[in-house]
Amino acid sequence: MASLAALSSNLFNGGCLWKYQDELKVSNAGKLRIRVTSMASSSPAQSLQFADGKANKLEKLRIGVLGASGYTGSEIIRLLRNHPHFQITLMTADRKAGQSIESVFPHLVTQDLPNLVAVKDADFSAVDALFCCLPHGTTQEIIKSLPTNLKIVDLSADFRLQDIAEYEEWYGQPHKATALQKEAVYGLTEISRREIQSARLVANPGCYPTSVQLPLIPLIKSNLIEVRNIIIDSKSGVSGAGRGAKEANLYTEIAEGIHSYGITRHRHVPEIEQGLSEAANSKVTVSFTPHLMPMSRGMQSTIYVEMAPGVTTQDLKDHLGNYYEHEEFVVLLKNKEVPHTRHVRGSNYCLMNVFPDRIPGRAIIISVIDNLVKGASGQALQNLNLMMGIQENLGLGCLPLFP
Repeated sequence: MASLAALSSNLFNGGCLWKYQDELKVSNAGKLRIRVTSMASSSPAQSLQFADGKANKLEKLRIGVLGASGYTGSEIIRLLRNHPHFQITLMTADRKAGQSIESVFPHLVTQDLPNLVAVKDADFSAVDALFCCLPHGTTQEIIKSLPTNLKIVDLSADFRLQDIAEYEEWYGQPHKATALQKEAVYGLTEISRREIQSARLVANPGCYPTSVQLPLIPLIKSNLIEVRNIIIDSKSGVSGAGRGAKEANLYTEIAEGIHSYGITRHRHVPEIEQGLSEAANSKVTVSFTPHLMPMSRGMQSTIYVEMAPGVTTQDLKDHLGNYYEHEEFVVLLKNKEVPHTRHVRGSNYCLMNVFPDRIPGRAIIISVIDNLVKGASGQALQNLNLMMGIQENLGLGCLPLFP
């Protein structure tokens, strides 16, 4: 499939705008013409080029969404509808097979999309790439049977852990696609961009691991923090628990309170420790406790770390600021500004900041994301853009929703 990196002009009737805008013009037709001359320099793809002429007619890439009836599936659909080069041609949902997407998600009633089909009835010759939003344990055999020419981003946990014995320990069943596991690339975009570009199968990170690893990996790689005594307190909106009907997720069970769960045994622990251990070149063990909050979406990780001898919190801030200076979606806040989940809602951003602990030698890092976007579907789209050789931020220009 040819690269789609070049785009000569773009017209928007409204909605999502790019972060970097040097010039805004209104055409005679009343449409907003956005001229972009500055993009994140760290992106491997070519920058978008805008001119006054009509947009080049570029071939659409055909995209399938497996498991389109879940929260991550619906979020993929929402983001893809803003993408200039991706077109949804296949959506599966076994229990909803034969139904229209608006019957499952009424907020998508205005979209012209194909009906849902069962995976067994899907025509995979009609797609170029797939987002797999199926539950863990069901994904491995399905992906193993797919045509090998397809680019795939898997949003389940099935290919995240490199050690298949560890997968069996934490997920309670043997891995059924061990050869594919060796091929899969872990898709923490800002950390593994080069590997993602050449991958056929990307294991999209979990939401908690994304919020934790983005601030910690650069600090560990530079030996600015100790790898012992890392304490992670994370809180997520209830959408992180999925759309399935569960008594523990009923409104009356969740509202007006905080719900701790998975204490010492949450399945994201080995994924977090895997990434941090790779950064440290030694085994890293963390204390991690997640909590469900009475909100639909959003995630905050408050991380307590011990700094290396002679290192200050300003050193941590300076390093993170330099590391992510040219990244569009990872932002270090200034001074003493505190990241809040409401400031990233609906967007692909990760906001973070570092604060001195009252205990000498320790620091507190706060990282926030939208668990359904940067923590799932947004990062997945970012990864597929890279895999297909096009501008990394396409389809992801939506600003956070506020209030």
